Parts: sequence; structure tokens; C-alpha cells
Amino acid sequence: MADTAASRVAELREAIEHHNRLYYKDAAPEIGDREYDALLEELAELEDRHPELRTADSPTQKVGSDLIEGFETVRHAVPMLSISNTYNADELREWDARNKRRLGMDEAEDLEYVVELKIDGVAVTIRYEDGRFVLGATRGNGRQGDDISHNIRTIKGLPLKIDCPPDARVLEVRGEVYMPNGVFEKLNEDRAAQGQTTFANPRNTTAGTLKQLDGRIAAQRPLALFLYGLGESDYSIPPTHAEYLAYLKNLGLPVNPHHTLCQNIAEVIAQTEVWEAKRKTLDYETDGLVVKVNRRDLAEELGANTKSPRSVTAYKFSAEQGQTKLLEVEWSLGRTGVVTPLAHLEPVRLAGTTVKRASLHNVDELERLGIKIGDTVIVEKAGEIIPKVIRTVESLRTGGERDIVTPENCPVCDSALVRPEGEVALRCVNAACPAQVRGRIAHWASRNAMDVDGLGEKVVDQLVTEGLASDVADLYGLQLHQLTALERMGEKSAQNLLDAIDETRTRPLRNFLFALGIPFVGESGGRDLAAAFGTLDRLLAATREELEAVEGIGGKTAESVRDFFTRPENQDLVRKLREAGVEPPPDQTAAEREAHRDADFEGKKFVLTGSLESMTRNDAKKEIEKRGGKVSGSVSKSTDIVIAGAEAGSKADKAQELGITMWDEEEFRRALGN
Repeated sequence: MADTAASRVAELREAIEHHNRLYYKDAAPEIGDREYDALLEELAELEDRHPELRTADSPTQKVGSDLIEGFETVRHAVPMLSISNTYNADELREWDARNKRRLGMDEAEDLEYVVELKIDGVAVTIRYEDGRFVLGATRGNGRQGDDISHNIRTIKGLPLKIDCPPDARVLEVRGEVYMPNGVFEKLNEDRAAQGQTTFANPRNTTAGTLKQLDGRIAAQRPLALFLYGLGESDYSIPPTHAEYLAYLKNLGLPVNPHHTLCQNIAEVIAQTEVWEAKRKTLDYETDGLVVKVNRRDLAEELGANTKSPRSVTAYKFSAEQGQTKLLEVEWSLGRTGVVTPLAHLEPVRLAGTTVKRASLHNVDELERLGIKIGDTVIVEKAGEIIPKVIRTVESLRTGGERDIVTPENCPVCDSALVRPEGEVALRCVNAACPAQVRGRIAHWASRNAMDVDGLGEKVVDQLVTEGLASDVADLYGLQLHQLTALERMGEKSAQNLLDAIDETRTRPLRNFLFALGIPFVGESGGRDLAAAFGTLDRLLAATREELEAVEGIGGKTAESVRDFFTRPENQDLVRKLREAGVEPPPDQTAAEREAHRDADFEGKKFVLTGSLESMTRNDAKKEIEKRGGKVSGSVSKSTDIVIAGAEAGSKADKAQELGITMWDEEEFRRALGN
């Protein structure tokens, strides 16, 4: 039973990470929020029943997705969390009841909420320092995002200078970048007239535009922006969200006019009924409403879980449906060998876009639908974006429909497929399957793994097709003449790629371990293992018991790591990598980090305000974290110490009001031992 649960957990994690990449990185999602939430809920439930399977890098423990290649990474001073979803009035009432219980309120009491439109765009953070725009960044993985300031600057409705109070310096505002429908339609008209392919929908076009390294492209595709959230700030922020929106508007920042202060959850539900139909009159896409506890102090008291604030939820509009025909089923697979069915549909217009494909998930889903090729099917665009086949219309069958044949062999390498007992997934177990090889090399090269600049999917595909790479170790033997022979690969690009590959020979151990693609070992797992063992040799020699003793590494992960490194093919891969000069430098072990621990910092929450003369704020943050402390962007009752530099503002005032210990720069340096 435990093995079955472990297999399902691995399958769910793979599916969720796949859909995260499609949504956040590629702007080409395959499933809707409801289906995504169902996968996440099933994973969370399995991890609750089998705590030994929960790992720190599980999708249940993190937010967002990969960062964009080619952009500078910036760390968010205050994390950008995601938002939980509700889909009907009953779920809204349950959320309201949970809020009241956590706040110690009587069930009959009213709790004020602000209802805003959920703009179907791309989440960003905008930072002003001394009243001047200095940064625009994507949400990324919630902790860090990509600097897209050059594209944000082109948004005409965003002021590059705002009023800055004399006692404040930083204001970071969160919001959503979108493309108005009129702009989108005009853009597609122009592209069609020039013989270019048209874009699928405004949201994907917005995401693609913000990914452009050339800001002139964004300037040619007029984007818009609504701001509504708060990041790091030392401005005097009003005590309620409704007042905060008015405050932003007074600063000249773009705020959506369609927000409503509701006295209770009944008024919130009434707003959902109003906007189900009214949203169609807007010149931009929306996929729901966002409901927020109005009082900021209550929102802070409610806190957050690992992924989302408890004081905020999204209400998702009902999905749009259409009728079409299933033309064919394609079977595809990724780096782990899981084979999935993809529906090819007769084109149908839904929510302003043409739907031609939809995921059918797995063999069990095919059986549940009872679907045949040629069937008339009902397709739903969940969340206004994602197509899904929800049922067949058997009454319209003509007798000419054909059964969908589940393949017995891999569609890429023709190896026999297996379906392990208790699993819904079909798997190709041939590790040399070209599709899996491509996937493993692409994963190795990805930004959060070895970060090989220039090694995108098209180049990987050519390397595998031409027989130049059968595993990641082959990358380190590539020659200039081999690369220049590839399509669209000039000598300069080829040399840049070789240089980028060469740079990865000394990537940190944590990156190396994640890049290997060890089952159950994600980015956090790689960090935990690297911190525990310090060197690759120590890790290779570690017993399962030693692996299990690592904080954040459960029994199943320990077993997976041990199994991975005892397999001859993986031992051979590591040997080949080391012979090619890929040697991760020693990492700081947990014991070595412990030597830096300090009672003045251990387990304490710090807030930095004002400017320090002897170091940057980022350097100060690193020194605090190295000694076991945590740094927050805002002062609250849970803050232990506020470090006030020159021209400290409202955060220092609030710390004094709450009686929180304050250090000046000299005291901070003494505590650091300087």
C-alpha cells in the first residue's frame, strides 16, 4: 500500500510541476484551476496520510514556478504568495466561517471584505525608491522573480515618479499586467495582414511580451496594469484595504475602479452574481473575483500557509462550454517516461479563443469518459483559459466512431509500455528513449538546475537527433564544428554555448543533485542534501539511515537517493561527468553552518529600515540569516528586533509603539562581532 501511495505521490508531483511550467514559464496551460487544485488536494491528502512522503520541495510546500532564461533574478523582500480558490457560494461561506473561527469571532458577527476583479494577466511587483520607479519584476517562484523593468517602463498608465513622504523611502506595490481586448484584436489583425501567425489569447500574449529581452517589442504591444497589493514599504499605509486602494489612486497609480466594500459574506456572494454576466462588458479578460479581508490588522492576524494568505481567496467564474468532435488521440511522453493521451479536436471557439487540443490525462480518464474517436464531445474552458473534455454526447453517435487503442509500445522508441500495479500511468521504461533523453538534458540545462544559457529545447532536440548527446555527460565533449553544423547555429552562438556548458563544471552541489533528476529530490531536497553532506563523495557513501536523518528528507526520498546512486547506469553517468571535469565544489555542511549560529539571532525575526553605511541591506540580510535569524519586510507583533539605519521611517515608529527592541547600526555591528 505504501509503495502504491509513493508511486501516486511521484506521479502527482510530476504532473503538477509539468502544469506549473506550462502556466508560469511557457504561458501555455493545459488544465484549469479546478483540475489543478484537485491534483494539489489529492497530493496534500496523500502526504497527510503518509507524512514520510512529504518533502520540503513538494508542490504543496511552494509557490509558482521556474524563472525566465536571460533575465536577472531579483529576490522579493516580501514573498509573493498565490491565492486559494473557491468555486461556489458554499465554499465562500466556509472560507468566511474559517476566518471568523481563527479570529475568535462569533459566527453571527459580520466581517468586512473588499471584492475586486481577478484580472487574467501576469502578476508583477513594482518598486519605488525615493519616489522613483526602480524595479518591475515577475512573481517567479514567489521568493524571487525576473527583472522586467525595461518592459514595465513601457506601460503608459504607470508613473515613473510618485510623491514620497519625507519620512519614507520604499514603496513596493503588487498588481497584474494585462493586454486590453481591443489591443489584442488589433495586434492579431496586423499580424494576419502581414502573414504572421496570430496569438491565442490576451493572457498568453501578455506573458510572452513581458518575456521579451527587447523593450521595443513591449512598447509596440501596449500593455496595461492594475495595482492592488503591498510588498515592502515604509510609507504610512492606511489601516484597511479599501482605504489602501484609494491611497494608491491618490498617488497616481492605476487602480481598477471596479472594487466593492462588502459588510459581510452575503454581500460578497451578491457581487459574484452581478459579475458573472457583467464581466463580458469589460475590455479586458477576467477569470473571477478576489475577496480580501478589509482590515489589515485582521489579515495579518490570520496569517498565511506555505502557499497563500488566509485572508484572501479567489472566486472563479463558471467555465464556458462548447460542442465539437474528437478527431484523433496523440500519445506523448516526457523525461520520466509517463505516456499521456492528448485530444485533437475540431476547432471550436470558447472564451474568445480557438480550442484545438485538450489533455485527456490518463487511461482511467478515457475509460471514465467512454470516449471514442469521432465522438461529439463537450469541451469546457475552465478558468477561461484551459480546455478540457468533460463528457461525450452518445446520442449523436453515427456508428462510424472508432475505439481509442491504448498503445502497447512507446510512440517514440517502440519499447514495451508497462503499467505498474496501482498506478494510472503508462510508462516507457527504456532509459535510452530519445524523448526521455531530451527531457533529461533539458532538465539538466534548466535555470534552477545547471543553468546552461543557450541550451533550449530546439538545440537539445537537434543534439539528440544527430546522435551528439545520449546523456548529459555527452554535453561536455561537444566540439565547435559539431555545433556549427546544427541548424541556425553560427560560430558565435556555438562558442557561447560551449562556454556556458563549461561554466557548469563547478556549479554548487545542490544544483548538481537537482539537475540529476533523482525521483523525489527537487530544489529544496538538493539544498538539504548538499547542506548535510557537503561533498558529492560523502553523499555517495551515505547509508539510507544517514540520509533519513537529514532534516527535510523522508524515508521514501532517502530510499530513492540510495537506489539512484546504486544503479550501475547512474554510477556510470556520475563517473563520466567527473571524468569530464564536472566536480561540484564542497558545500557548507549543516555542522559548519551551525558554527555561525548566534544566540542574538537564532530563531528571531528581524526587520531592516533606513540605510546602513557599512553594508547594503542585502548583505545585512545575509549576515542575519547566516546566524539563524529571519528577515521580514514589515513590522508586526511577531517581530523581535528592528534594525534602524539612517533616515529610518514609519517602521521604526511602529516598532516603538509596539515596544519592540531596536538596534542602531553600531549595535548591529557589535552583534555581528565586527
